[in-house]
Amino acid sequence: MSEPSQIFSSISRDSVPRDRLMSPDFRRSLPIALLRAREAIMSHFRPMLASHDVTEQQWRVIRILAEAGTLDASEVAEKAFILAPSLTRMIKSLEERGYITRQKDVGDGRRILLKLAPAGVDILRTITPDSLAIYDSIEARYGKLRVEHLVDLLDELAMLKSDSPSDDQQPH
Repeated sequence: MSEPSQIFSSISRDSVPRDRLMSPDFRRSLPIALLRAREAIMSHFRPMLASHDVTEQQWRVIRILAEAGTLDASEVAEKAFILAPSLTRMIKSLEERGYITRQKDVGDGRRILLKLAPAGVDILRTITPDSLAIYDSIEARYGKLRVEHLVDLLDELAMLKSDSPSDDQQPH
């Protein structure tokens, strides 16, 4: 069996179509740079969340419900960037821990409405000071204005989200 390096070295760079977002230098690839930055930031939050026995996905759900109040499960999945099957398992876990409540929508029995429960508010109040301290540390190292500018740029970039795979193929 060939080593991966042997396989890739046998491919001529000229024979591979260029991805315009992909720089010739892999480290300069936009998707990789975004992932690298996400991992760098989350490396500060994961240990803190783990010390409270909360995953980053659970924390996103708790925060979203704290900000929005009652939401349909599909809205939570969309806002938290969690796939529906994962959210279904997470809802069960968060409900068992008393962090959220779940009820059927009286107007549409197919919809599940989620709301932060008192224990969810308690865990939010417990974790938030630690979370804010991490944000303060990041802002102290990177600069508050630079963080704000970066978030603004990322929000603009997120507006480029394609609604369908064929959108990227359409002339703009």
